[in-house]
Amino acid sequence: MANNTENTKIIRWGILGCGNVTELKSGPAYQKTEGFKIEAVMRRDADKAADYAKRHGINKYYSNADDLINDTDIDAIYIATPPDTHKYYGLKVALAGKICCIEKPLAPNYHDSLAIYNAFQDKKIPFFTAYYRRSLPRFKQIKTWLDANAIGKVRHIKWHLSKPANSIDLSGEYNWRTDAKIATGGYFDDLASHGLDLFTHLLGDIKEASGICNNQQALYSAYDSVTACWLHESGITGTGSWNFGCNEREDSVEILGSKGKISFSIFENHPLSLSNEQGQIELMIENPENIQRYHVEQIREHLLGNSKHPSNGLTASHTSWVMDKILGNIV
Repeated sequence: MANNTENTKIIRWGILGCGNVTELKSGPAYQKTEGFKIEAVMRRDADKAADYAKRHGINKYYSNADDLINDTDIDAIYIATPPDTHKYYGLKVALAGKICCIEKPLAPNYHDSLAIYNAFQDKKIPFFTAYYRRSLPRFKQIKTWLDANAIGKVRHIKWHLSKPANSIDLSGEYNWRTDAKIATGGYFDDLASHGLDLFTHLLGDIKEASGICNNQQALYSAYDSVTACWLHESGITGTGSWNFGCNEREDSVEILGSKGKISFSIFENHPLSLSNEQGQIELMIENPENIQRYHVEQIREHLLGNSKHPSNGLTASHTSWVMDKILGNIV
């Protein structure tokens, strides 16, 4: 670990792949976290990298990833490229011996996810994955209810997510999120990974999972509809359905217990609902403007030794395993 993890030191970050996700969701979170500074950014298009650096007040920019990774003024790297490049860049960062955070999903498959995790584990380098919902106050509230046995013994969790095909889908324009070579499950890889990772955080690891996958619309090469069932190590059962060609958007999760039910949404800012023997309550907990803010702040706290970050390479690899089981990539 770099010496810059001391309280009095600034940890200097480089962003590898400063695309849309870094504009509001994540980039400003690193800039607003005390003790962190974005020292440089990288994008293959030098003009776009320069524009990003200028707009966000960042000193340096690169168009070559190796230049960013090997910059001696940088202590840590945030990889925000498409998932098919995560292993390639992640192993380079591990070799350089630098702290790293990689966007979710960790990789397109479990095998690559495990390779990334092992590379950092072998060198004992702090490594995080941007499953930031584990750190959001709205989902911490759900965990508080569960830990307090507010719905008794948890029996089952179910999630349904659907949305219509968007304009890019209908146009046939290239989208890496629906390219089976990058994301076998299409939007399932990009979106379902958030919820499945959160469920293991709330209810414990999953020991069995299976699914049925289909391409109903034939608009792109990846799957557009997935259904699944799974079993947590605790004995809690789970079911999920994800369809990206329905008439309207729906995002609903229910955790069913022996004495009540918790209802919420993974992506929508709807109220959390708790129903039990005492009645029903609803809580509205807004997400921060920069949705990765708490996740990034917890990285800082982890590096200072104040707490353990909830999303790391091991937890993210488990999520990749669950997804591969559902997609049929692992027998």
